[in-house]
Amino acid sequence: MAPNRGRALRALGTAGVAFATAVAVMSVAESALAAAVLEQEAENATITQGVVESNHTGFSGAGFVNYDNVVGSSVEYTINADAGGEHDLTFRYANGTTVDRPVSVTVDGTGAQAVSFPGTGAWTTWQTRTARVTLKAGPNKIRATATTANGGPNADKLTAVLAGPPDNEAPTPPRDLRFVSSTHNSVSLRWEAATDNVGVVGYDVYQHGQLVTSVGNVLTATATGLRADTEYDWTVFAKDAAGNVSQASNNVPGRTRPAPPDGQAPTTPGSLRSTGTTTTSVTVAWTASTDNVAVTGYEVHVDGALKQTADGTATSSTIAGLVGGQEYRVKVRAKDAAGNLSPFSNEIAVRPGQGGGTGIPNPGTVKQVVGGVDVAWGTAFLPDGSALVTERETFNVLRVTESGTKTVLGKVPGAQGTGGEGGALGIEVSPTWATDRFIYVYHTYSGGNRLVRATFDGTRLANWTTLLDGVPKNRYHNGGRLRFSPDGRYLFISTGDAQNGNNAQNLNTNAGKILRVHPDGSIPADNPFPGKAIWSYGHRNVQGLDFDSQGRLWASEFGNSRQDEVNLITKGGNYGWEPCEGTTGNCAGTVPPKKTWSTSQASPSGLTIINDHVFVATTVGQRIYRMRIDASGNLVDQQIYFQGSYGRLRTVEVDKEGDIWLSTSTDKDGTAGNDRIMHIDIVYEGGSRLSSRAITD
Repeated sequence: MAPNRGRALRALGTAGVAFATAVAVMSVAESALAAAVLEQEAENATITQGVVESNHTGFSGAGFVNYDNVVGSSVEYTINADAGGEHDLTFRYANGTTVDRPVSVTVDGTGAQAVSFPGTGAWTTWQTRTARVTLKAGPNKIRATATTANGGPNADKLTAVLAGPPDNEAPTPPRDLRFVSSTHNSVSLRWEAATDNVGVVGYDVYQHGQLVTSVGNVLTATATGLRADTEYDWTVFAKDAAGNVSQASNNVPGRTRPAPPDGQAPTTPGSLRSTGTTTTSVTVAWTASTDNVAVTGYEVHVDGALKQTADGTATSSTIAGLVGGQEYRVKVRAKDAAGNLSPFSNEIAVRPGQGGGTGIPNPGTVKQVVGGVDVAWGTAFLPDGSALVTERETFNVLRVTESGTKTVLGKVPGAQGTGGEGGALGIEVSPTWATDRFIYVYHTYSGGNRLVRATFDGTRLANWTTLLDGVPKNRYHNGGRLRFSPDGRYLFISTGDAQNGNNAQNLNTNAGKILRVHPDGSIPADNPFPGKAIWSYGHRNVQGLDFDSQGRLWASEFGNSRQDEVNLITKGGNYGWEPCEGTTGNCAGTVPPKKTWSTSQASPSGLTIINDHVFVATTVGQRIYRMRIDASGNLVDQQIYFQGSYGRLRTVEVDKEGDIWLSTSTDKDGTAGNDRIMHIDIVYEGGSRLSSRAITD
């Protein structure tokens, strides 16, 4: 195996020891081993306008919190509930005055209720007050905020006890979702109510897997901030107070109207210049254009033809796939949402360099390997250099050669689509191929998502065996990437949260995780949570996995509505979702991402690593990002390639010769069989070509 490649796949376990809820400040290991006591000492909570003291005896723990005597002083506790449902919250407190010190109690910022804290006779006399609330499974932020100028009482601790049977039942899917009306930047929708064993509290409105808006228990919503004259794909999910989320409603198209007449073009981009070259690329930069409404993008023209596009916020672009030493003429123009085009910038002559790096992998010539594929989701290479490819929507496994021969090897038994991101997903070839001829596939089926294995005799796939199953599914967020570890001992699997963010923090489900198993599906004894396949958690929807030269696992992850991520994965790490998305939200105690982008610039799917340079393919961003892993394990020197050249991109994989195979993903337009697989020649500046994984027959 070349030093730059390694693969790992996380185990999918369904059994295991129940994860006890614990205070937020506990370490991951402590949380996993804690007794099933739901409590937190006030001195370990988040304190706003208050201090920790110990001058009055009788407290538990290391002290108590003395609220400042102002309106708005607060203590925010974190309670990790084993299951959703009604809980009794018991506040232990002291109030040595005769004045009531009421607080407003909220859970995750909602459901405010007043709780009275009357005098206890002395500051050393401790009593309790109880409020009933509904908690969701996983972390809950419970804030007690003073509502008078006297502040709150001296707070000792909070204890939560499940008051009735746990509520693990999700609402039914909303029915009859339908398009109502639109403007040039909004769409209005209506649906019929979902039902729930306790009660529906709200609905989330998604556009092709991304949250657009949330509403309370009403049956209409308007999504705003949309592009004019654009068709969107809408889905609605119901949720209850315990955090359970329904399966998807029916999906409906809803198109925005054309924008009001806008005949004003953007201003001309200024000062076009070359800012860097490699042996196969040139980076150019310009001064931003302005527009009466907004600049929505730039067109980069090379030798008189449109080569690629850039975002409306961009002021630079890297043009890849060029020939070293050859001169090219480059110019740029801006565009707006109405299609108005600015005049061209100044034209400049550029020339790719002749080398001089240290093994830097630069994208070179691009050629189509094969067309007519249907969402080519997973790619893995056989010893002869041909690729095994999964078609997400047809459930076919293809064998594709670099010369363009495409052979259907058969369908994945029992695979089902979801009308979104489910179907035949990740694929891997056994690291011990010479002796076992195994291939591994992760796919959606009637009961969820699962990992299966088959043998391949060169002609057909046979002996299909289920290794791990029951991973929750939904229309979107099914994860699905597979990677073997560099030593071939472990298989890592990425899963999605199945549209339920609570799953990601819940160690009793494999949804929203990266899993680690042995090649036979068994759970390694040294996994961080005994008896569980979970390697890391707090993930929304990971679709890219690969290893660097040090054997460290990297993952690309779809954000919700703010930030997409690339993460360096650590054993037992909590990556924050939810309530943390990228670097936004409540991220205390979680592992921060190494790279983030706005969701409009990425939606990262495939990820591969060459010579410690991370390549990420994006769907919404329609580009490849390349970043270097520096000595501190950070991602630096970002480059952007092929933006807008090939549409939505799904998977990047390195073949045996060290070149990239890239698949497109035009699933969003609803047209079957119009995707393609391309070969990108990689030129290694100042170094040699390195293969990916060496599999010997």
